[in-house]
Amino acid sequence: MKTEDYTEKFESRGVKPTSTRLLVYRALAEHRHALSLRELDDVLDTVDRSTIFRTLTLLLEHHLVHAIEDGTGVAKYEVCEGHDDCTLDDQHIHFYCLRCHRTYCFPTIHIPAIQLPEGFTMESVNYLVKGTCQNCAAKR
Repeated sequence: MKTEDYTEKFESRGVKPTSTRLLVYRALAEHRHALSLRELDDVLDTVDRSTIFRTLTLLLEHHLVHAIEDGTGVAKYEVCEGHDDCTLDDQHIHFYCLRCHRTYCFPTIHIPAIQLPEGFTMESVNYLVKGTCQNCAAKR
């Protein structure tokens, strides 16, 4: 995706497309796996961590990215693929590699529908598989 496309997506969600915001978003979009704040800080060495954090918070609020809980106690972030909003329909499974500690997104494998008992309302869902990724398996 080009910067112009990112700009259009930001504007459609009411977010001013500043250079820093676009930089953070592009970094997330270009990685095959979800990134933590620390990993983004390493990738974006010209942007301070507090600015990255504030940017992630804004992008989360406007449903341009979503956070993943992979059981490590550290949030990881990825771009929402939906065109209008980041909804439960956009949710997919994630794979956490126990060797390299990366969290991979599998956007084509959707979380199965869950029927909750009456009176319960789902707000989010997290489906995580843990194991060894193909890169780490190849190194054995």
